[in-house]
Amino acid sequence: MLKQNFQLKLGQKLAPQQIQLMKLIQLHTMEFEEELERELEENPALEKAIEDNKEEFHEKEDFSEEGNESIDTDFDVNEYIFDDEPAYKTTANNYSADDEEYDSQALLTEGQSLYSSLLEQIHLSSVEEEDLKIAEYLIGNLDNDGYLRREIKSIVDDLAFSQGLYTSQEKVKDILENYVQKLEPAGVGARNLQECLLLQIEKRVTGDKNVHLAADILKTQFDALTNKHYQKIMQKFGISEEDLKAALTEIEKLSPRVGGNFESQTVTINQEIIPDFLIQIIEKGKNGADVLATLNSKNAPNLRVSSEYKDILSTYSQDKNSKEHKQAALFIKQKLDAAKWYIDAINQRQNTLMQTINAIISLQKDYFLTGDDKSLKPMILKDVADITGFDISTISRVVKSKYADTPNGILYLKNLFSDSLTNDDGEEVSTKEIKTHLMDIIDKESKRKPHTDDALVKLLKEKGYNIARRTIAKYREQLNIPVARLRKEL
Repeated sequence: MLKQNFQLKLGQKLAPQQIQLMKLIQLHTMEFEEELERELEENPALEKAIEDNKEEFHEKEDFSEEGNESIDTDFDVNEYIFDDEPAYKTTANNYSADDEEYDSQALLTEGQSLYSSLLEQIHLSSVEEEDLKIAEYLIGNLDNDGYLRREIKSIVDDLAFSQGLYTSQEKVKDILENYVQKLEPAGVGARNLQECLLLQIEKRVTGDKNVHLAADILKTQFDALTNKHYQKIMQKFGISEEDLKAALTEIEKLSPRVGGNFESQTVTINQEIIPDFLIQIIEKGKNGADVLATLNSKNAPNLRVSSEYKDILSTYSQDKNSKEHKQAALFIKQKLDAAKWYIDAINQRQNTLMQTINAIISLQKDYFLTGDDKSLKPMILKDVADITGFDISTISRVVKSKYADTPNGILYLKNLFSDSLTNDDGEEVSTKEIKTHLMDIIDKESKRKPHTDDALVKLLKEKGYNIARRTIAKYREQLNIPVARLRKEL
């Protein structure tokens, strides 16, 4: 039996303008510029204004509605016809002092891919038709580094099912070793790192004893080499430390990624980072210095609602009887609404960005003045959110993919955030500060006898940082620093 009933439910839903603002906030300068150009193309009621930049923004003003009539379209035409100061103005001056422009540079470079280079070489060699198809299939299975990561058995199965070629593992292996691995660059078609280095060193073997020794080490003592058991290698070959150094020098000339010199795609686009903020140090004489942040001028576009569209709307408002004019007026209203919403969203984006960067500066002023990582204070998203009054998710969107041009170089904002630890003096210090000390210790250590993690714990404790060994290991891995055994050098 069907029943009808009323149900009252309370819920929250983001307005379209709020969704648009969230999307704009998380865009970096290049993406924002592209989004702005797209909006200008799609909405003819929105246009760039050419005005003096001395007063870029003013307070938003109400629109007068006196002495005007409205057509019967459920909206007030006069709300969109105004000659007052535009609504997108705000009190913040978000331009840099010299109005510096950061232009993007997209460099297009064309290059031959590894795949096409190898195919060209194999077609020039004297390979029978069936063997050529197998060689081509092997080349097609190489990764971007030039390695063959697949098992020979799997390739034999694929040749049978996809190519209709029934062959054996021995034949495929023979074609790989006698044709594909003979192509340039040396080392291509290798199935592991050891084979890659051996293929390269074998093409360089001459009367040089160091090259011969390097080849022998790669063949018979590869595990000892990768684990840097140098004493074991010297005992095995009965050589001195100087002989081993010379052989290692030859091995260092080899490439572990022979396909790295080729473009993985025909066209590669290299794009420089464009900072979203400009941070300057302002000297105040005896009072020290202050830190000033401004938005990149591309983040503060000078926009306005099209005066041409306002004139058209004014014309259509005079005719209340024409159905076509009413429809046209409704269309223009939609475009004007979208333009006003977009300008307001940009205005809010600018204010959000500026409040966030100013909060970050207030927390990290010492770091911006000195440029020393040791001056970084512990800071999490909640700290900035508490100062600005924004939600943590909003702060996260702001710092995501944003960069600042500082006196000490381009800075990724997210790198300023870190957890805290308490030192022996009871002060909270940033984990980045500890990582900086850790890197300093490792940089200054003896490479013949690197510090173990236990030794690093003691050395950091002497500096006032009481950290567990597992924490040292975690920080070392985050910094891409290998264990002591792998940092050893002769």
